[in-house]
Amino acid sequence: MQTRKLQPHESPPYKLLLLADPSRQLVDTYLADGECYIIEEKSGIIGVFVLVELHKETIEIKNIAVREDLQCQGIGKKLVIAAIRIAKKNGYVTAEIGTGNSSIGQLALYQKCGFRITGVIQDFFVDQYDEIIMENGIQCMDMIRLELNIQKVGM
Repeated sequence: MQTRKLQPHESPPYKLLLLADPSRQLVDTYLADGECYIIEEKSGIIGVFVLVELHKETIEIKNIAVREDLQCQGIGKKLVIAAIRIAKKNGYVTAEIGTGNSSIGQLALYQKCGFRITGVIQDFFVDQYDEIIMENGIQCMDMIRLELNIQKVGM
């Protein structure tokens, strides 16, 4: 498995990106503002994440997605760890991430990786998306914000 930054001449892996965020418009916005990284194997791209600088010392990890046939195999955790390592190497102090109130698996994963809940943006998904998003039988309405001091983690 190899992690690398997507090159400017390469097309973003929209099939994967849209698994994590159904809004092509929002995906395009943070692709323009950030850097897209992919994880590849011989079979091709298996995962993706985007890093967007929020402040001089803070980076946000956006759109972590794993190919559907490879989910629940620990690749999501490898993506989070890769994102933290890249951010740490680039001198960032803090990493932030947001997920839906209905994204139970993602919320557990981020906390297992050391992220702590710092807030809730109520009605984020209701206000930002035209369609209703359902996960795990729960309507995705609020964004749960999490943060990690990456200089304190041993990665």
